[in-house]
Amino acid sequence: MSGTKKLPIFEHDGEPIPGLPAVLPEGEVILWQGAPRWGGIARRALHLRGLALYFAFIGVLRGTAMAAEGASTLDATLGGLLMLLVGAVPIGLLAGFAILSAKTSLYTITNRRVVMRVGVALPMTISLPFALMQSAGVVKHSDGTGDISMTLAAPHRVAWIAIWPHTKSFRVARPEPTLRALADADQAAQILARALAAHAAMPVPAMAADSNRQTARPGAAALA
Repeated sequence: MSGTKKLPIFEHDGEPIPGLPAVLPEGEVILWQGAPRWGGIARRALHLRGLALYFAFIGVLRGTAMAAEGASTLDATLGGLLMLLVGAVPIGLLAGFAILSAKTSLYTITNRRVVMRVGVALPMTISLPFALMQSAGVVKHSDGTGDISMTLAAPHRVAWIAIWPHTKSFRVARPEPTLRALADADQAAQILARALAAHAAMPVPAMAADSNRQTARPGAAALA
């Protein structure tokens, strides 16, 4: 997309600090680190519950249709179970992906940015400076976990395919990086909110006056 600035993505073979592609610069400190729970990724990012219900419905429908066509109860039952078996294959693969995704992912909040180390086959690290954040919000779920989503100020964006499933569902055109399925979402949200507020309060350096003078402004927003 013309005029769109994509954030840098770093592939890594080794990490000097877990979750980070390089040693932190002077003045930057880690405030929080955490990883997603695989169950939250499976349910809300991969929608496995809905997929399981779909195949269950198809199985019942097939068994009912076979019975209506004169098949024996045993044949109709086996026909329905066959559809469940077919559905178990993609569900199992996606569940395995969710487990691997949770094991290989690590989220980091520093006093200057959010860093997301994600990826199963090709791990990579995505850095989200506070200056590029327009807003952030936390959503709690019934299983006790929570998601923290971040909206980036235009024209900055990350590629959906690079960050999935660590992005807010159904936001493809303007992906919202998301710290998914956090067991300590409240704590992480409070830490991020304080860090964003502190960053927004930082003094803005004076700029030399000229004919094209611009006004610098800190980019930060508190959690909703």
